[in-house]
Amino acid sequence: MEELTKTEERIMQIIWDLERCLVRDIIEKMPDDPKPPYNTISSVVRLLESKGFLSYKAYGKTYEYFPIISKEEYGQRSFRKVFANYFDNSVENLLSFMAKEENLTVEEIEKLKKIISPRQ
Repeated sequence: MEELTKTEERIMQIIWDLERCLVRDIIEKMPDDPKPPYNTISSVVRLLESKGFLSYKAYGKTYEYFPIISKEEYGQRSFRKVFANYFDNSVENLLSFMAKEENLTVEEIEKLKKIISPRQ
């Protein structure tokens, strides 16, 4: 599975939320600062299709797109890469980072302890 650019990932987030959509539906969900041109989004969608993230159903000249890679599947793959590249595949490094950088509450830390403690 290829990696997504920031623009591709932003568009995939919209497609995952919509589940099935036309290019105009994607544009409608984008912020008004200003909205990107139809052809730009259409080009990105075709790239996503060529990368194996989307498929489509044709209705004449209109295409309805839908994801063939789930958000969860892409998230798992992305996490594994971050975990390996930035935390050296170390749970200790990851949890230490989370505790320091994310200002975890005592309750959140207790929940984590319950999750990671061995089952009795």
